[in-house]
Amino acid sequence: MLMNVEDIKEYLPQRYPFLLVDRVVEMELGKSIVAYKNVTVNEPFFVGHFPGQPIMPGVLIIEALAQAAGVLGFKSQEKKPKDGYLYYFVGADNVRLRRPVVPGDQLMLEVSIISHRRGIYKFAAKATVGDELVGGATIMCAERQVELEQSND
Repeated sequence: MLMNVEDIKEYLPQRYPFLLVDRVVEMELGKSIVAYKNVTVNEPFFVGHFPGQPIMPGVLIIEALAQAAGVLGFKSQEKKPKDGYLYYFVGADNVRLRRPVVPGDQLMLEVSIISHRRGIYKFAAKATVGDELVGGATIMCAERQVELEQSND
């Protein structure tokens, strides 16, 4: 294991219930990442999607891929949200969803950098469960420096 959820939280600003990466198992800085999300019946989105037939929303599968891409981008540059940096998900092309993701699945997230120019990253991303392709996309993220809120401590 390369990164557990506490390590991941250093590189992603998302928190429960919107943190969708549980563990990073492989990473080659500046190139690629393999991470996963354990999908449990307790996920809040299953309450309404769909009662009696829980299916992970496709947009959240793409979001999980974008979060894995964010970890790769942040870690490759050794930048963190606490230092005033964010990666904004700005687009997805060629999105294809092939099979439902249901409680009990382990969603594997594989992302590699296609290009990086002037703070804009393009990633090739795919999600699998076991040997089955769940979906994929070309994802774009923009790195931005943001002003941190001042603490009144």
